[in-house]
Amino acid sequence: MRDDPRLPTSPGFWRSPLRGTWFTSLLGVVLLVGVTVLFVTGLLSYAAYNPGLSPVNDKTPDKGLLGFYLFAWPTHPHWLYRLTQGVHVTLGITLIPVLLAKLWSVVPKLFALPPARSLAHALERISLLLLVGGGLFEFVTGVLNVQLDYVFPGSFYPLHFYGAWVFFAAFVAHAVLKTPLALRNLRRLRDEPHVDTGDDLVSPRPADPTVSRRGALWFVGGGSLLLFATTAGQGSDALRRTALLAPHGGAEPGEGPNAFQINKTAAYAGIDPGETSADAWRLEIVGRAGTVRLSRAQLAELPQHSAALSIACVEGWSTSDQWWRGVRLRDLAALVGHEDDPPDLFVESLQRHGAFRHAALRANQVADPRSLLALSVNGETLSPDHGHPARVIVPAAPGVLNTKWVARMTFGDL
Repeated sequence: MRDDPRLPTSPGFWRSPLRGTWFTSLLGVVLLVGVTVLFVTGLLSYAAYNPGLSPVNDKTPDKGLLGFYLFAWPTHPHWLYRLTQGVHVTLGITLIPVLLAKLWSVVPKLFALPPARSLAHALERISLLLLVGGGLFEFVTGVLNVQLDYVFPGSFYPLHFYGAWVFFAAFVAHAVLKTPLALRNLRRLRDEPHVDTGDDLVSPRPADPTVSRRGALWFVGGGSLLLFATTAGQGSDALRRTALLAPHGGAEPGEGPNAFQINKTAAYAGIDPGETSADAWRLEIVGRAGTVRLSRAQLAELPQHSAALSIACVEGWSTSDQWWRGVRLRDLAALVGHEDDPPDLFVESLQRHGAFRHAALRANQVADPRSLLALSVNGETLSPDHGHPARVIVPAAPGVLNTKWVARMTFGDL
């Protein structure tokens, strides 16, 4: 089987003259840097959800030691999550051509026989399977989530979180073994990229070349640049029209003060207009001094404050800073007996279904003077799709924690 050129287990089956040490090593170095940034920004995104604060925010309750790094997500600078998650998603999509080219360049090794020449070789092959499988899994689930195609066999959050740890563990093991060799190969071959003496990736009977290896790298780099150009704008008003591959790219959705991006409409969330009318809707606020019920008109009579804040979501899209106006969360806490140090906050929505119809916020988020229960945006009353009668807006928080259609707020340690 190993010598039959008709089978993929034979080195002679793989005839492309592009494969070789220089091509593979260069792609590997790019992925070494890119995947490391992806992993770090992904962990930061997970920390931003405050999964240690309350079970309602924790989508991976069995994480155990994998949650060792969690910390209280800050509210300064207010664009922090917009930056970290924008980098995570845009870089991930940009790296897709590099990942595919890297897998293509080493695919003969996946079929090499014998499967294991020694215990060390067997462990390396297992790590390689975890690396390839984990990488494909993470990129596929990430792209599906960015495109709002929730077709996963379960919740995206635990799947992507645990998959990231498996993938990165295999990635680190592979990098420790291969990075020194890759760097030596690049230094040795930079002046003669066509020479691959002793390289087991080079076909013993290569086909005639149709493009050089440098040309192939330009092709991969061009694909990455194209994906970057058609994705990055989903987080920038100046470039949004170029974000053709992003669900929130293109022109602004409609006209008027409330014409900026959303994920779910009021109709999609099952919000009954009768529940949000002035006669029916009341906000219930609970704290150590008891319970207060306020109409929207009564909320409007409280001291009003403004803040310029963006909305940024896990899918990588974000808005520019919108001008929100409403009641400070810390002032609402004071109404129910928390005058000095605002505690944690549990927010409940009129929305009855969905993973984030409830959300928990940390005390530092409640205390920030820019954290509001917003009643209007850009000078006009909130539209139903943006959370009328009232919604939470907090600096640097993921979009899903900025709960819309708020019905109840409970202040206290969570």
